[in-house]
Amino acid sequence: MLIDSHAHLEMKEFDSDREDVIKRAREEGVEYIVTVGTSLSLSRKAIALAQQHECIYATVGVHPHDVAKTNNKTYDEIRRLAGEKKVVAYGEIGLDYFRNISPREKQVEMFRLQLELAQELKLPVIIHDRDAHEQSLRMVRESGVRNGVFHCFSGDYAMALQCIDLGFYISIPGVVTFDKSKVLQDVARHVPLDSILLETDCPYLAPVPHRGSRNEPSFIIHTAKKVAQIKGMPWEEVAQAAACNTQKLFRLATETTDKK
Repeated sequence: MLIDSHAHLEMKEFDSDREDVIKRAREEGVEYIVTVGTSLSLSRKAIALAQQHECIYATVGVHPHDVAKTNNKTYDEIRRLAGEKKVVAYGEIGLDYFRNISPREKQVEMFRLQLELAQELKLPVIIHDRDAHEQSLRMVRESGVRNGVFHCFSGDYAMALQCIDLGFYISIPGVVTFDKSKVLQDVARHVPLDSILLETDCPYLAPVPHRGSRNEPSFIIHTAKKVAQIKGMPWEEVAQAAACNTQKLFRLATETTDKK
C-alpha cells in the first residue's frame, strides 16, 4: 500500500488535469491521498475534493505565509469546517523564517492560536517548520499537543528524536532522493519505521527522476524506494509501514464512518 500523507491537489497547479493526476496515482497503487489546506479558501477546496473522491481526505488550517491576512472570522469558519466529513487533521500550520512572508510576530501568535484550536477540536496537527526548529519545538512542547506530524522534515536526527518524544511522526518528502540531502538521508536511515510517513508535498519538491517538474501523488513511489534503499529493506515494507502509520495518525480507516 502507498499513501501520500501530504499533497495539495486543491491548488491551481492541478486545475487543468486534476482528475488525470488522481487516476495516475491510483494506477501506481496510491490508495489514499491527504490533501492539505493552507488557507480558508483552499481548505474549502480540499474538503470539496475529498468529498468527491473516496481515496482523498482533507485537512484545514492556515499556513504561516497566509496568517497575516486572517482574522477571528477566519478561525471561526475553520472551526466549522473541521466538522465536515473527511476532515482528518488540522494544518498545515507553523513557522516559516526562511521566506518571512508574514511577520514573525504574527506567525508566532497564529501558530499558538491554531495549536490551541487543534487541541480543542481533538485533531492531529500538521506542522510546517522552516528555519524555525527551536521555536517550533518549544511552542509545540508548551502547547500540550502530542499528536501530529512534522511535515517535509528538514531537521537533523537529534531533532527528529525530540519530535518523536513529543508524540509526532517524521514525514519524509521527495527531497530525500536528492544527492545533496545527506542530513535528511541520515534521518531516514535512523528514524524507526513506526515513526515515518511519506509525502509528496505536491505540486512542490518532485523527487528524482522527476526533479524540476510538477510533483504529483503517483511519484510517492520514488520516495518509498529511496527510503528503502537507505534502510536496506524492500520498498514494499517501507511503503506498508508508512501507510499504516498514516492510517493510524489520521484514522483513515474509520474517519468516513465516524462522521456519517
